[in-house]
Amino acid sequence: MRTLFIILLFLIAGCQADSSNPENNTTQSQLIWPEWYAPEDTVRVLSWNVEHFVDNFDNPYIDNRRENDPPSDMPERREQLAKVLKLADADIVVFQEFESSSYAQLLAEEFFPELGYQVFSGLESDDWYMNVVILSRIPLGTFYSYATSNVPIIGQQNDDGSPASQTFINNRMWSVDVLVNDNYDFNLTGVHLKAGRGERNEYWRLGMINLLRNQLSKFINLDHDQNLLVVGDFNATPESPEFQSFLGDSTDLTFIDPLAGTGIFTHPADSLFWRIDHIIPNEFMMPEIIPNSVQVFTPFSPDSMNFIADHLPMIVDIVASEQ
Repeated sequence: MRTLFIILLFLIAGCQADSSNPENNTTQSQLIWPEWYAPEDTVRVLSWNVEHFVDNFDNPYIDNRRENDPPSDMPERREQLAKVLKLADADIVVFQEFESSSYAQLLAEEFFPELGYQVFSGLESDDWYMNVVILSRIPLGTFYSYATSNVPIIGQQNDDGSPASQTFINNRMWSVDVLVNDNYDFNLTGVHLKAGRGERNEYWRLGMINLLRNQLSKFINLDHDQNLLVVGDFNATPESPEFQSFLGDSTDLTFIDPLAGTGIFTHPADSLFWRIDHIIPNEFMMPEIIPNSVQVFTPFSPDSMNFIADHLPMIVDIVASEQ
């Protein structure tokens, strides 16, 4: 009986230890650092819509003029993009409108191997060529896909009167755990929401945003202080209803726009007039965002940047410890 009592005490103590540590990250604790990684004290993330950035090869499963027959200026665009990335020296790069993670790896090996990217991933569409991919020199954990989720185009109907919905571009959103060091990690989401003006496109974006917020709320339920960072092309301006809906006003899931009210723009690169590209931390991650580090990165002239892509890249610097 005494032995059983002691065993029960140990079991209770173990349960209490786990429950008293809400910041325990089981994803990270079950992984080990790869040999190539030295844990970071700060992290720089770059996000960039690089406008139909395709490789030299025709994917026979995708029938699109740009992908079938790449533009003749692609070699020079690759060289110019590499120059920007070398100057930015980001630990993590999230590209939108980029063909594939395999292409990203080939590009990194050929044009900027010194940047040391080791992890390449994405969720490429089976029948489209503009995807969201990630390059990282920080280890990544679990990758979360939204690709197969069927979401409503809110308030819209099909020709037969049934509610409109879509799964077409939900692969252009994903979330991934970024494992920075023993004491700090965050969840990064890359997005490229539905383009276009008008009510239908706005409600299409809102459906994607609701799907994303639902999943991110689950992360918060698992870990109330979870650090969340969402980056990419929202195709929505700061004052738009869908973007304001993404920010939220609840105590459970609130995001902060560090550039709110600044008048900083990202598109088009050579004649800026609005910001549809964003870097948005949640309230728990905001203290780790280095002040004034969320910015548009423009090392070259407007014409030179526009030659690479019609969007400008954005960067953010993060202190890799809880503040």
